[in-house]
Amino acid sequence: MPGETLARLGQRLEREEIAPGTVLVREGEADDRFYVLLSGVLAVSQRDVGARSVLRPGDYFGEVAPAMDIPRTATVSAMTPAVVASCDRATFDELLRPLFADDA
Repeated sequence: MPGETLARLGQRLEREEIAPGTVLVREGEADDRFYVLLSGVLAVSQRDVGARSVLRPGDYFGEVAPAMDIPRTATVSAMTPAVVASCDRATFDELLRPLFADDA
């Protein structure tokens, strides 16, 4: 990510402290925030298959719903105290969507 884009993203991210057990996103719900995990450990699960993975600092999640304009595809909850940074759909579309398009 170019430095200028990263600086603009940093100005728009909202930091939030998360208590253990808190659900950040729930499978099937309409939501369009994109998240970066700054500290802590998060669990990812899906109704049909159960536990899928564990997220650690530096991981991101929540990109599928805004990128594809669909409901959440998984539930993400805090296993430990955690800190996340997130942005809204407008910021995602402007600064991050082009990065995911390059991966396709």
